[in-house]
Amino acid sequence: MAKSSPSQRKTSGRVMHEFKHGELKSGKGGKGGKVKSRKQAIAIAMHESGTSKYDSSSEKKKSLAKSKRKESKGETYQQAKEGKSHVGARGRRESSRGMGGKNATRTTRRGSSGARSRTNAAHKRKSSSGRKRKAS
Repeated sequence: MAKSSPSQRKTSGRVMHEFKHGELKSGKGGKGGKVKSRKQAIAIAMHESGTSKYDSSSEKKKSLAKSKRKESKGETYQQAKEGKSHVGARGRRESSRGMGGKNATRTTRRGSSGARSRTNAAHKRKSSSGRKRKAS
């Protein structure tokens, strides 16, 4: 069996967390009700993370991408119930291995990415220094 990537492990961990807390639902839009079987929860986790041997490679890519979209938008059941913008991002670096990146210089902020806030701060410094020169 092939080793799963860190992002796949993170997704399957999030699904199992939802199962343990009674937040995991089956079916389209969660209309199938709460998942009560551990085996079913594992099957859902493997499908969402793209590690299931019963899916084709294109299906695996599609399901992992869908899960990552849900996580980044904050639409997972865990995020809805616990009020988190990123799973596992609180107080850590935005580009940590758990977040799928290699390294970062700043820790995360609620609701904004570290890269975006750095570029905005740099633009503000440049524009404010330009104003001071013109005034004097």
